[in-house]
Amino acid sequence: YSQADLGSIEDVERALDAAGELGLVDAIVYAAGPPIPQRWFSLVTPEEWRRNVIGELDGFFNLAHAALPRLRACNGSALVATTSFATRRVIAGDVLSAVPKAGIEMLVRQIAREEGRYGIRANCVSPGIIDAGLGLRAQQDHYTPEIWEAQRKSAPLRRFGTAQAIADAVAFLLSERAAYITGQSIAVDGGMST
Repeated sequence: YSQADLGSIEDVERALDAAGELGLVDAIVYAAGPPIPQRWFSLVTPEEWRRNVIGELDGFFNLAHAALPRLRACNGSALVATTSFATRRVIAGDVLSAVPKAGIEMLVRQIAREEGRYGIRANCVSPGIIDAGLGLRAQQDHYTPEIWEAQRKSAPLRRFGTAQAIADAVAFLLSERAAYITGQSIAVDGGMST
């Protein structure tokens, strides 16, 4: 186990070195990100923009960039980033979350296009509202039961996702069963992005 501040290249390198002591680093999963305030674009301050948008993009860049030499050495490796259904469906007040996730999706497609020749597959899992983690925290801290119920009913499957559903999608994309999938963002959102 190794903890790292993804904003620090030195921390990222240290964590990857620790992972490398266990063997080849043939898979990277980016599933990081702090709770992000819900703000209308007109109310976002430059400091909030830098902290949330640039901070998250830098964190993913630092991890993916530092991991490339290790992933190339495997000739058959995978990188998966978790993003958000908000990259496909505009949600008012979600600019600080949706914009960096969209940027991460584009970086993943760039990596897929440029690094495929080294056997690196790069994909995203795009969750909808999940009944665990940050989704559950948002429910408890920011939404009334009526709003939460309306959100649930807005999903075509009429339920929220689970952490297990996201983990299963990530595991699939890391596996050999997904050996010919790269540059994609797989929506695991109960149809919310449709």
